[in-house]
Amino acid sequence: MARASEPSSPASGSEARAEYEALRSRGASFFHEIVSATGQLRTQAERSLGELAGLGLATADSFGGLRALLAPSDKHKRRSRRRRPTYEVNTAGRWAILRGDSTADDGKRVEEIARALLRRYGVVFRALLARESRLPTWRELAAVYRRLEARGEIRGGRFVSGFGGEQFALSDAVGRLRAVRKLERSGELVALSGADPLNLVGIVTPEARVAAITNNRVLFRDGLAIAALEGGELRRLASSEFDDDALKKLFWRRSNALGFTPRRLSEASRKRLLESKVRVPLPG
Repeated sequence: MARASEPSSPASGSEARAEYEALRSRGASFFHEIVSATGQLRTQAERSLGELAGLGLATADSFGGLRALLAPSDKHKRRSRRRRPTYEVNTAGRWAILRGDSTADDGKRVEEIARALLRRYGVVFRALLARESRLPTWRELAAVYRRLEARGEIRGGRFVSGFGGEQFALSDAVGRLRAVRKLERSGELVALSGADPLNLVGIVTPEARVAAITNNRVLFRDGLAIAALEGGELRRLASSEFDDDALKKLFWRRSNALGFTPRRLSEASRKRLLESKVRVPLPG
């Protein structure tokens, strides 16, 4: 996508320019962070976002923000204790500057993304990235990985069984995956949102996918997905001793009896969960 004119043009007001500079200096930001950084009223910040989005200079994590910007004023319902407003800009996730693809440092950008994917997953192959959005093509990523492999920075080979094509891994990924397989099962339960990047159900496992929607949930035990909650409906992914009511409570509520507390995972915990999910062929 070609970039539109900069917000310093006469088509943009000072409020939009201030918001653009805030996003450019701070990076991706939530709506309340934009309001705080610019000192604007919420209505002014929303109007500025609409102007930047209209110029093709700003984007959001979801379509909810665009719907809110396009909605007539009478559709913006007031907050109530019983029901959330139908359209809200602050539920769109983060807002960020939309940068054009045809930049001089496009090669550097591709390498940065390739390295970020390796840090996230440890092992990278084409099928694993099925849910990732706005990525370079696999051909571009593979070219970067081959170059890093030639330098000795990463490893290439077949690390995950059941998937064809090239696979690349961090130098210590194989050892860590093997170490995880030798760990005794503790029965640890972890619940994730369906929109979490670690929702790889149906991608690295044979089950049907769980839609990447925030309100969907996936429940793991010792790294194995045992149940999913989709649109309020329970779907079992593996056998367990829990009945349906107990499983539904585990998706959201704290249960001291089971020693389970839903929480936001640290980066280290995410890596351990992924390592226990991926199947690695071991000798013998």
